[in-house]
Amino acid sequence: MFAHAFAYKQWADQRTLQAVATLDATLQSATLAFVCQQLNHMLIVEELFRARLLGLPAPHAATNSAQLPELAELERRLLASDAWFASHVAGMEPASAAEIIRFVFADGLAGSMSREEILFHILNHGTYHRGAIGHALEQAGAQRPADTYTVYIHAAQPERRLS
Repeated sequence: MFAHAFAYKQWADQRTLQAVATLDATLQSATLAFVCQQLNHMLIVEELFRARLLGLPAPHAATNSAQLPELAELERRLLASDAWFASHVAGMEPASAAEIIRFVFADGLAGSMSREEILFHILNHGTYHRGAIGHALEQAGAQRPADTYTVYIHAAQPERRLS
C-alpha cells in the first residue's frame, strides 16, 4: 500500500506544482511567497525524516528556514524527494516496517516512531500542506488542482470508470 500511496503523493505534488506555475509572480507575489514557504517546510520535514530513516544526522536545525529557496529549487527538491520515497518503499522489507527509530525533533524533544509511522506522517503531512496551498491558490483566483486520492485512482486506472 505504501508504494501505491507514494505514487499518489508524486502525482498530487506534480499537479500542485503545475497549478503553482500558473501564478503571476508580480500580481500574485504574496500567494507565491506563501506557496514557497509551505513547500520549503514540507521539504525540510521530508529531508529530516529521510535522514532519520537512513540513520544520518539531521540536515536541518529547524522545520523552516530564514531564506526561502526559489520555486524552481523547491520543485527540483520536491520531485527528488518524491522519487526517493517511492524508491525507498519499493525496496523496503515488510519486516522492517515496525522497526522503531529513535531521534531528536528539531525542537530538541526526543521522539521515536516506527518506519511505517514515519512514512504515514510524510504522506499525511504532504496532504495537509497541499491543502493549504490549494486554498491559497483559490484565494488568489488561480485554479486549485483536483488532487484527491479518488481523482488519482481513476486517472491511474481509468477502467474503474467502466460500469
